[in-house]
Amino acid sequence: MLRTLRTVYHVSGFSWYAFIVKYLAAKDGDELPTGIFVYGGPWKYLTFLNLLLQMAFFGLAAVNDLQPEKGTESSLHRWKDLLFSIFAFPVGTFVVLLFWTIFAFDRELVYPATIDAFFPPWINHAMHTFVFPVLLGEVLLQPHTYPETKPALTALGAVGLAYLSWIIWVYLSVGIWVYPLLQYFSAAGLLGFFLFNMSVVTSLYLLGEELDRRVWRKVEAKD
Repeated sequence: MLRTLRTVYHVSGFSWYAFIVKYLAAKDGDELPTGIFVYGGPWKYLTFLNLLLQMAFFGLAAVNDLQPEKGTESSLHRWKDLLFSIFAFPVGTFVVLLFWTIFAFDRELVYPATIDAFFPPWINHAMHTFVFPVLLGEVLLQPHTYPETKPALTALGAVGLAYLSWIIWVYLSVGIWVYPLLQYFSAAGLLGFFLFNMSVVTSLYLLGEELDRRVWRKVEAKD
């Protein structure tokens, strides 16, 4: 019964994210506010990259569920756990946390009001709200094997540095910051902002590991 529930959950998650990604990709080329999709289209936004990440995870999880029972030792299962633990949970949670924190302070710094005419409220929540409860559901449905902390955080940091390099490249190429907030930082301020964000993502990785341990330790204790 639980195996079937996991399969349905993963297939539904993959289908949901595939739908959202297709919806956003179809907007590329539309008459959007100036600078929204210039140079790189939606691919320069962490939100969109995170949607692709979530879609990839749930797709991999669904494929793993549909394989003959091989336990947790199959390479597919290990890759699924690595993708969730190192990237899907911390990055997905970070996107939700950072977006709504900045939005509450001044939405113009991250999601200008002009966008509302092109993206309805439900798509905003699909991108920036529903991600977290879906991830939390995954934590509650299935235990995940976490790797050693040091190499995991190294991989997470490398991806973070790659994204920072990408948004700087976009700015140097077309003179537009991916997020309006970034125009207010000096070079040192941008570095400090990046390091702060990486410390938050690191904390979220550790939070995910602790949640997994606590939830499934209680389940094992009951069994």
